[in-house]
Amino acid sequence: MKKQNQKSLLEALAQGKLSRREFLRKSAAVGLSLPVAGALFGSSVGFAQAGDGLDQVVWISPRGTLEVLDDYNLWVPEKLGYFEDLGLSVELQPGPLEALAVTRFVATNQADVGYPSPGVFLASLDAGMDIVMPWEMMVGQVFNFAVAPDSPLNTIADLEGTTIALGSPGWEVIVDPILVEAGVDPSSVTYLQAGNQASRTVETGDADAVLTWQGLAAQWAAQGRNYKYILGREFSDHPSNGYIIRRADLEDDQLLDIWERFFRGVAMGFEFARINPRAAAQLTYEEFPGLQDQMEPQLAMDSLLELAESYYGSYRLGQGYGWSNIPGWQNYIDTVHELGQIQNRYDANDVVTNQLITEANNFDAEKVAADAADFNLDEQWQQVEAPDVLATIDN
Repeated sequence: MKKQNQKSLLEALAQGKLSRREFLRKSAAVGLSLPVAGALFGSSVGFAQAGDGLDQVVWISPRGTLEVLDDYNLWVPEKLGYFEDLGLSVELQPGPLEALAVTRFVATNQADVGYPSPGVFLASLDAGMDIVMPWEMMVGQVFNFAVAPDSPLNTIADLEGTTIALGSPGWEVIVDPILVEAGVDPSSVTYLQAGNQASRTVETGDADAVLTWQGLAAQWAAQGRNYKYILGREFSDHPSNGYIIRRADLEDDQLLDIWERFFRGVAMGFEFARINPRAAAQLTYEEFPGLQDQMEPQLAMDSLLELAESYYGSYRLGQGYGWSNIPGWQNYIDTVHELGQIQNRYDANDVVTNQLITEANNFDAEKVAADAADFNLDEQWQQVEAPDVLATIDN
């Protein structure tokens, strides 16, 4: 029955009876791989127009879930109508945990913009995917390691010879360069592939540490996992996750216009949250009943602020939102190439670009500030503590 349903779904897509948005929603239910669908048809689903004339953009997460505070910069423009005002219909998809899925979906036109780690991005380039990163989410390291509260492990050097749990086998390309940068031999480490159960392996004793990232500490604390953290930003200068698109999109004036508008909306989301972080947290928190079951508003606020500490790095440097440190990327590329993780030593200028940053940051700042100031917080969110660590940021 499942195979029959998959066939019907593929036939509907091929005959134009099913939109990409509907296809993305229904494919998971019948166990259909989107890259397989792209290969079967040998054609692009690509950008589409919604029935209301808006340009559709599909964004895909690398986490396998959307129920996190991490993407507040997208939920704010979605829920406040900024994307729509910019002529866009933006759909956020959770994506599978498989490491290269987020880039493969974009490269095969099953999604338009993805959010990979640097290691996954470069591995995808080596695999022949013609993608480029035009938007840096964090200037600096986002990844951390969680260990038990009473663990003797306190520094990155202490991870030598330990067992580290990962959510996906492909995440080894994330950890290896971090270890090498810190002078730790990756071959001394044992990786435990634990999938969605990775966060539990430290408390069960199956792993000494688990790979994590900014924003998860508050969420895990809400689940009763009060770990100790070895913070990447304290010892690593490598870049972090960013948004990738198809390289060819930058060579098409119409698609270039879509991306300028999309990233302008993203920048507006960041600006709104900088001025009123409580409102950004409330908008994201309210989107997911499951998230509300996991944590109280204060913990959600803490998670957002933990992320924001890194998200506003390029803004602090006076470069606006989304800017990439190209020399930093070159250093990272050289490191992973010497490690043997990638076959090609890329020129950072060829795979990372700041081409869209000026236009993305060319938004109506007065309107966003007014919207942030006028936002009507719910009573419970009025009580949430949120130090003005964002509103006081000035580039």
